[in-house]
Amino acid sequence: MLRSEFIRVISGGVLLLAGVPAAKAAGRAIARTKLRFGVVTDTHYADREPNGTRHYRDSMQKMQRAVEYFNSENVDFIIELGDMKDTTHDAAVEPTLRFLEEIERIFQSFNGPAYHVLGNHDMDCISKEEFLSHTFNAGRAKGRSYYSFTARRTRCIVLDANFNPDGEPYSRGNFDWKKCMIPTEQLRWLEKELSAHPTQPTLIFLHQLLDSFSDVRRSVCVSNAEEVVAILERHPQVRAVFQGHHHPGHYSHRAGIHYLTLQGMIEKAAPANSYAVVELRENGDIYVKGFGACPDREMRRE
Repeated sequence: MLRSEFIRVISGGVLLLAGVPAAKAAGRAIARTKLRFGVVTDTHYADREPNGTRHYRDSMQKMQRAVEYFNSENVDFIIELGDMKDTTHDAAVEPTLRFLEEIERIFQSFNGPAYHVLGNHDMDCISKEEFLSHTFNAGRAKGRSYYSFTARRTRCIVLDANFNPDGEPYSRGNFDWKKCMIPTEQLRWLEKELSAHPTQPTLIFLHQLLDSFSDVRRSVCVSNAEEVVAILERHPQVRAVFQGHHHPGHYSHRAGIHYLTLQGMIEKAAPANSYAVVELRENGDIYVKGFGACPDREMRRE
């Protein structure tokens, strides 16, 4: 276990902070909060029967519960990390769009800015344009698959890795979900964004994983992840990367950047759930308050 990892042991309700005495851990908890946001991932909502551990219909009430909590906590914004909806067995367009509209209504019941990250299942039988026209990102992010915004002096950058190896965007199921990449044009944009805001603490959001250097399997990672990570590591203001896609969740750390993959909401029948409130503190530490399958975690600024 890394010293930067703070894990809540759910079964016993006990908080463990590796290598740090309890008094010091309590002292860090009073650090002033700079930003708070709510995050969910992999809801896969669809009106269809369960398949293994995936309970598609239950994601509606799970999302409702998460948004109600985000509203009660008055977080600064909420973001979902992709695979918001699923589809029918025959991948029919009309019901798929209906599923998207239904779960989007719940998501947009948040009393503040809400943002989307594109996941591979979001283009299982529709195009990116159709997904974006049936959802809403706040402010200048409206209608965009990759974009940036600022919240409480923190730069938030959303990436879109849903491209085939030849650079063509995912659309209507014309892709292998194990093969995704971020094209050159978007990488240039990312470099420009980071170079233009060198003093702003920065958080990165995407669906597929970037930490291919870790022990996670490569099939869930962006194929040119090394190239993306190299850009991030050239910019010390990057604090963390938040990811979905890999439903069990994952964590790694390298060169001062935390890579946190959140657990998928779709897994297990309700009332089981998975969502989190993330706090970025003035001292650079990041605290994740998790619910359900998502554990608490403290990620320290080094």
